[in-house]
Amino acid sequence: MILFRWGGLLAGAALAASLGFAQAGAPAKSDAKPKAEAKGNGKAKESPQAKTAPATYVGAETCALCHEDISKAFGGNPHHALESNKDWKGQSCEACHGPGSAHVESLDKKDIRNPARLSPEEADKVCLNCHLNQPTHVGRIQSSHSKNQVPCTSCHTMHQSADQLVTRKPADINAKCASCHTSEWTSFQLPYKHKLPEGAMSCVDCHNPHGRNLTSTVRAVAASNEPGCYQCHGDKRGPFVFEHEPLRTDGCTACHEPHGSANPRMLTRNQPRVVCLECHANVGTTNINSAIGNVPPAFHDLRNPRYQTCVDCHVKVHGSNVNHDFLR
Repeated sequence: MILFRWGGLLAGAALAASLGFAQAGAPAKSDAKPKAEAKGNGKAKESPQAKTAPATYVGAETCALCHEDISKAFGGNPHHALESNKDWKGQSCEACHGPGSAHVESLDKKDIRNPARLSPEEADKVCLNCHLNQPTHVGRIQSSHSKNQVPCTSCHTMHQSADQLVTRKPADINAKCASCHTSEWTSFQLPYKHKLPEGAMSCVDCHNPHGRNLTSTVRAVAASNEPGCYQCHGDKRGPFVFEHEPLRTDGCTACHEPHGSANPRMLTRNQPRVVCLECHANVGTTNINSAIGNVPPAFHDLRNPRYQTCVDCHVKVHGSNVNHDFLR
């Protein structure tokens, strides 16, 4: 009986030890090695969680410790308004560059997001987080700049002052546009052109560089889809009782070169009658003597110099309120 009880106690002690419970007054023994023990040098291993831990926000003051010049210039930048935004208060830098704790620790540029080094699509997404629903940027996603992979950072320098972030002077705007649109800028060197080289106007007077809801970047007159030409040439706008149809269907560019031309009045052809004959040549009519362009001798015998300048008689070529032939 005594031997049986003694054997039971030994078996119970062995079972408790195998389950990791300590006997009274003695610590439990374990053969397991410490998880953090390193091989060879006795230092703790870095856990996988520490390697994959997401970066955290460190604040704009931390950024300014290294980027002092940029931080000072940023004070006059419109984006500095993020400092008063409840979501980005004290973290205006990281609103665009992302959390900076990893960059602060490594000082490696690969550990911080730089929109200037991102692909055009990714760079635009950073800007459109704030600017997507603003009126001047409503068409940015579908504009020609976007479709041609031209990011916002190609025209805007984000850290500079307000005057440098958004160029205001016509000469500076034209120089920036001309750096890509060389053929259009060449047109402005022709004898008859809009006065861009003189700095009297800029490209953005006629074009919205961020695009618009329609396919063209040409600015439209407010509250209508009419060309932006009418902002300066309002006397040609109408409405007229008798409209010249090309103005309604093709717009001003049916007869005029918008950037510059070697022809007077920026016409597409060297003579006004040639421009007219692009539409009015061989027009069918029941009376052969009444249509311009028919085989002479017609009423408008184009061999006669008096008929070779159409606008001498048809002076209201943009439209008339009193005469369907645009004579007055």
